[in-house]
Amino acid sequence: MTRGDLLVTAQGARFMGRRFACAIGRGGITARKREGDGATPAGTHGLTGLMYRPDRIAPGLLPGWAVPIRPGDLWSDDPADPDYNHLVRALHRHSHECLRRPDPLYDIILPTDWNWPHAAPGAGSAIFVHCWRAPRYPTAGCVAFRRRDLVWIAARLSPQSRLVVIG
Repeated sequence: MTRGDLLVTAQGARFMGRRFACAIGRGGITARKREGDGATPAGTHGLTGLMYRPDRIAPGLLPGWAVPIRPGDLWSDDPADPDYNHLVRALHRHSHECLRRPDPLYDIILPTDWNWPHAAPGAGSAIFVHCWRAPRYPTAGCVAFRRRDLVWIAARLSPQSRLVVIG
């Protein structure tokens, strides 16, 4: 583990010497992730990008490698889709999640390499780091932070940073 890694446990997170409250999956942390279990997978996960809503987050707050979430950006969550667990564009005929949500959950998204790029059906999709719904409100398996904390964290991440989940 390096100083640039984001360490997460069921009790909270640590990054660059600071502690943060965070939310994890309603199924807790697991070493045996399955589709729909609501659990956050334990392990060391690469961050595959940094995406943000440019109409809600000023681009100057984030590093230069951040990319805007565009209208029509979707994430495939259908295990039968050849693009399962990948960014896709509207109109997409398979089941998917819209990344430009009306709520603030996906104002900042850090996709991880969980079950990516070669997704195995049934192993779970879309483990993101994103904004939380409410303090410590459980996710469907992602890791979520207070918006101001996530902006602070994202501004200091590098493409080599990792999400380290210890269960």
